[in-house]
Order: sequence, then C-alpha cells, then structure tokens
Amino acid sequence: MTLVQLLIDEAEVNYAITAKLFGRVDDSELSWTPGEGRNWMTVGQLLWHLANAGCGKAIEGFVKGDWGAQPGDADSQVHVPPAAALPSAVSVHQALQLLADDRRLALSAIALAGEASLLEREVAAPWGGRARPLFQQLLHMIAHLAQHKGQLFYYLKLMGKDVNTADLWGTED
Repeated sequence: MTLVQLLIDEAEVNYAITAKLFGRVDDSELSWTPGEGRNWMTVGQLLWHLANAGCGKAIEGFVKGDWGAQPGDADSQVHVPPAAALPSAVSVHQALQLLADDRRLALSAIALAGEASLLEREVAAPWGGRARPLFQQLLHMIAHLAQHKGQLFYYLKLMGKDVNTADLWGTED
C-alpha cells in the first residue's frame, strides 16, 4: 500500500461514517447544544464545521500551498472564534452536500500530492507550529475530521439517539 492510498482509505472511511452520522440528525435538531458547560457548537454548527472546514480545504491548502483568505488574517490573535460566531448548516441536506464536496476536494488533493512529495516536502500550517512532512499534515487533517466525527457521535448519544460503537467506527461492508 502506498502512502497516497493509505491517506485516501483513511479519509474515505471517516467521510463515510460522518455522512451516516449526519443522517441521524433531523433538521429540527440543528440548534441543539449540550446542556452542561459553555461555548458548545450547536449541532448545525458542528455539521457545517465537519462539512466545510473539517478536512478537504485544509488538505488542499497544504498540498497546493494556497490557503486563500484566512479567518484571523486581520487579527492574528484569534484562531478559533467563539462558538456563537460560527456559521451553521441550515439543513442536514445542505450539510451532506457540503460534506460530499469536501470529500471530493480532499481526495483529489491527496492524489495530486503524489507519493514522492508526501515525505520529502515539509509544510507548516498557517495557524502555527513547525513545518512537518506533508504526509503528517494531511494525516492530522483527517484526524481533525475524525475528532469532530466523534464529537457528533457524543452529541447524538446526549440527544438520546440509539448509537453505538459501530456507528462511530463503522463496519466492514
């Protein structure tokens, strides 16, 4: 197995499971947040984040070196805005479409990276940190998607949905 294929496989699994979890949400639940604590994203904000900021755009940014305008460019002290300032999906259907677009973007960027550059090319994230091999940065972005996928799984559990370990990790089809 090549590194490109490993990244594609990891991304595919996480996108597929995430899409299934999206399907467990009803449009009427998009404004739900956990009852304890503070600064939680709503379900709608979490779906939007997973579908629009979770993986594909960052993978493309690392591969192409073009990040476009970045939130916080005007104020470099703010990397992650408070939850109340985050955008939200307006429907599960919209979130699923955005997720499918993000998946296509991630997979095409991984393929574009090519095998040789994954270990030879070092890149730094625009939000800070040292330069790392491109493979590691892309793997971190897939882990970011997986982390928020887990957050959605626990939101669903807290909402009383009947989800279990297979819903979080998937099953071999």
